[in-house]
Order: sequence, then structure tokens, then C-alpha cells
Amino acid sequence: MEKRVFTQVFGAIGAIIEQNGKILLVKENEGDDKGKWSHPAGWLDVGESPIEGVKREVMEETGYEFTPTNVLGIYSIVRRDLLKSPQEMPHPIKIIFLGDISEKQNDYLTNEISEVKWFLPEEIENMDINTLRDLDIKKMVKDYFAKK
Repeated sequence: MEKRVFTQVFGAIGAIIEQNGKILLVKENEGDDKGKWSHPAGWLDVGESPIEGVKREVMEETGYEFTPTNVLGIYSIVRRDLLKSPQEMPHPIKIIFLGDISEKQNDYLTNEISEVKWFLPEEIENMDINTLRDLDIKKMVKDYFAKK
């Protein structure tokens, strides 16, 4: 795999998955964000299409098969909380997909996730940087419900 250079904008993909008014989040189990909640998301592999990437990430992190149906939006995420030096600030462009999941949930395919749980939008809105990996998730959830 090619080495990532964090001073360049790079690609991430993710999904906002809703059922019965609740949003599916995953709990990080590794790294700087261990213990924080996030939506299923990850880096787009070099040479991978965004659609294949989001399907892979949702399966790996939730155990559900994901069928993308729409794009919620394209977000610019600046992780100042991970700033080690001005040359190394992570700044991904994140494409957020909407879609459907399978009824059957398989095992997670990664040790990066410790738990999968459904949250009401109000619960997500009340999370802070200590419990929510990226605060931009609040905007994505608001955007989703505003368009619905």
C-alpha cells in the first residue's frame, strides 16, 4: 500500500444507517479514539471505488451487508485534535453514503470495533469529543433527518 501523506487531502468513506429513527454507531477499540463512538467509516484503499469501500467498511465494522442507495454529502474533516505538527494534520474528504443493510448481522471482521449500537439523534447530539470520534457526525445526522 502507498504511504499516506497527511498534508494532502485524502479520501474516506462512511455510512449513515438509520432504522426506526435511530442511527447505527460503532465503538472504536483501538488507537487515539478507543472508546469513542463513530459511524461505520474508514479510509478508501488506494485503487478502491468509494462504493466498494463503503460496502467493505460497513461489513468489517458492523457485520451487516450494506447496499448504498444515495450520497448524503461530501464533508471536509479536519482533525485538529490529532495535530502532531502543522505538516501532519489529518484532513480527509469524506463521502457519506446512505443505504440499506441486511437483516442478518454477521460477526465483525475487525478487532478495531468493540460494539455496535443504535442511537437516537438526541443521544448523538449530546455526545462530546470524549465520546464521539468526529463531531462532524452530528452534522451528518442533522443533514440526514433534514433531507428525510
